[in-house]
Amino acid sequence: MPTRTPAESALLLDAMLGKLATYLRMCGYDAAYALDREARSASERTSGDERCDDPGGVEDDDDLLALAESEGRLLVTRDAELAERADGLLLTTKPVTDQLRELADAGFELELSEPTRCAECNAELVALAADAETPEYAPDTDEFRVWRCPECDQHFWKGSHWASVEETLSDL
Repeated sequence: MPTRTPAESALLLDAMLGKLATYLRMCGYDAAYALDREARSASERTSGDERCDDPGGVEDDDDLLALAESEGRLLVTRDAELAERADGLLLTTKPVTDQLRELADAGFELELSEPTRCAECNAELVALAADAETPEYAPDTDEFRVWRCPECDQHFWKGSHWASVEETLSDL
């Protein structure tokens, strides 16, 4: 079975897989999450309108299929019918650890390295300089290497949460 690496895999995770999206982003995957995206009706997609006023995310199957196709993403879902229609990847388990195991069995590389993706919004992270200021909740850059998301302004570092995720992945 071929290995799927973060560098060559753009994913779209349906509304049932939000927690999994966070793990995949921490592994470096471009993992778009359906509920983070703007909902657009079929008529808006064909009329060229940029976005709809409903910020509730994309849940409609046809909208998910169109989004995955337009962005060249593999649709990952727990919906068997949708997975078949999309030629996507069907996950059959609910606990995120079991979902990670399914992905590992399907050939996905699930390892932490340097943070590259925002766990919140999926944007690419920027490493801060050693003398950069950080928000109160983040450590000083002279104590930890810190990354910032240019889209949502979240800051990330390899702290206790990182170690916890690393342990989860090593147990797969």
